[in-house]
Amino acid sequence: MPIESRNEEMILLKEIAELLNEGTDTSDVLSGVLKKLLDVTGLQTGWIFLIDDHGKHHLAAAEALPPVLADNHHQRMCHDDCWCIDRYNKRKLNKATNIIECKRIEDVLEEGAGDTGGLTHHATVPLRAGHERFGILNVGSPFKTHFEKNELALLEAVAYQIGTALKRIKLTQREQETALIAERNRLARDLHDSVNQLLFSLSLTARAGVEMSANKEVKQTFSYIQDLAQQALGEMRALIWQLRPQGLENGLVSALRSYAEMLDLSLETKVTGAASIPGKVEEALWRIGQEALGNCKKHSQTAAARLFVHISHDAIVMTIKDNGCGFQYEENHEIPSLGLKNMKVRTEALHGTFQLKSKPGSGTEIQIQIPF
Repeated sequence: MPIESRNEEMILLKEIAELLNEGTDTSDVLSGVLKKLLDVTGLQTGWIFLIDDHGKHHLAAAEALPPVLADNHHQRMCHDDCWCIDRYNKRKLNKATNIIECKRIEDVLEEGAGDTGGLTHHATVPLRAGHERFGILNVGSPFKTHFEKNELALLEAVAYQIGTALKRIKLTQREQETALIAERNRLARDLHDSVNQLLFSLSLTARAGVEMSANKEVKQTFSYIQDLAQQALGEMRALIWQLRPQGLENGLVSALRSYAEMLDLSLETKVTGAASIPGKVEEALWRIGQEALGNCKKHSQTAAARLFVHISHDAIVMTIKDNGCGFQYEENHEIPSLGLKNMKVRTEALHGTFQLKSKPGSGTEIQIQIPF
């Protein structure tokens, strides 16, 4: 290989390493690296699929795709599998592969759906760091049907850098989540040890004032202060529960049952199946369950609810139902409250599905399904 070519490759790898080391947002990092790779190598088109442990892919970055593949928010790239993803999921894609005819492009040509701009093939490279796998890098150019060995070697080097950066970002996010939980626990302890105790003392003092005072108006004032203190104490305890879920170490259902007791809400529970639930999923379901039970207490005009949890080897389904007053809601319409919207956002952030059913006089049902 000519010295000039080697120098160019070293410069490219250095610049890509700098981009990867500086970035913390996966989407921005992958887009920047892909653009840099195409600019330097002279290749025109590229895209990156990130693939989860269940083989589900999503388009994480794309550069200069033919319009027929970029239209409708990259619909053709986001749905259905293709040969490269199939080979990756079957663990038959372990190194840079010279050329793969693109099934998505072939489908376009067969359907006469649009112009591919001469793009018919692409090289594909797995993104790895050690034994961890993250997805694939695909690159190509119009009418290019062959990659030289040195081109494939360069793509493998870049792919390894990307894989290593993705692992670093993943570890960083995990550390941030751990730090956030620790900070929530610290704040919960501070609230319990200071504000919570002050409110409790205020309630006792007001109660003593009621018993000691002979003046009717003074008694009413102290009684009003006691009621306010008790109300504030209840809200403070609920806030502490939200910050630090006491009992979650005993499982999601146990924690939600305890939370319902704190709300003076009768909760019937049923659990089917068994599997280890990832911490992130359990935390999300805990927050969603809190919001749902809080809504039951505040809005349903009933003091009872039912909780059903079904756990399989790769997903969990949680359903919370009440037989309260319900409200008018049609499926596919805008969700009517911020709390319900937050539940949906939490669910979809983990690639889950959120279903809401409610009718006046027929109660409300919320069902959350999250894969893991």
